[in-house]
Amino acid sequence: MVGADAPGGRDRPEPHPGTPAVTRPPRAPGDPADEELVRGVATGSSSALAGLYDRWGRRAYSLARRVCADEGLAEDVVQEAFVAVWRDPGRFDAARGSFGTWLLTLVHHKAVDAVRRESAARRRGERVQDDPAVAPSTGPGADQGALDALVAGEVRDALAQLSCPQRQALALAYYGGYTQREVATMTGVAVGTVKSRMFTGLQRLRDLLAAPLDESADDAPDDVRDSRGSR
Repeated sequence: MVGADAPGGRDRPEPHPGTPAVTRPPRAPGDPADEELVRGVATGSSSALAGLYDRWGRRAYSLARRVCADEGLAEDVVQEAFVAVWRDPGRFDAARGSFGTWLLTLVHHKAVDAVRRESAARRRGERVQDDPAVAPSTGPGADQGALDALVAGEVRDALAQLSCPQRQALALAYYGGYTQREVATMTGVAVGTVKSRMFTGLQRLRDLLAAPLDESADDAPDDVRDSRGSR
C-alpha cells in the first residue's frame, strides 16, 4: 500500500549525492497530487501512470541524459523507471519523502547501472574481437529457424489479445519505427498516454507469452531446447 512500509522496502533507492535537488512541478488547481496518482497506479490505472509521466518524465530524462550521455540509453532508463513504478508502486513510501525525489533517485541508480552494463559489454566485445580463437557465427540452423517462426506466431496471437490502443501504440513504435512523440501526434493523444499504453501493453505481452513459450520449450526436441536455454 502506498505510504506504508513495503516488505521490499530494503530495495528502496536511497538519495544519491549526484541526484539534483527536486522542486515539485507546478500543478494546476484541481490536479491530483503525486501521491494520489501513485495510489491510482496501484489500482491499475494507466491514466494515473500517464499523469506521473507528464509531470516527471522530462526531468527524469534530463537526469538520465546527463548520466548516460546517450539519448537512446537515457530513454531506456526512463522507461525502465516508469515500468518499475507501474509494476510495484508500493515501493514508494510517502512517509519517507516526496515522489519526485524517490523517482529521480531511482532514475539515477538505473542510469548508473546502465552505463556500467554498456561499458562491460563494450569491454567483452573488444576482447572477443582481439581473440583469434573465436570463430565468426555461422547463423542459426534449421531448428533455430523453426523455433523463431513459432515464437513469431505466438507474438502475433498475443498482440491480438491486447486492447486496440495498446496494439496500435506498439505496432506504430516497433513495427512502424515511429518515435513515441510521433505516435502521440498520429493518434492524437499525449506522449504520456502513449508511454502508458506501451508499458501496460508490453507487460500484458510478457504475461501472455510466458506460458505458451514455456510449453513450446517443453515440447521441443532436446537439441532445440538446449540451444534456446543457452541464449
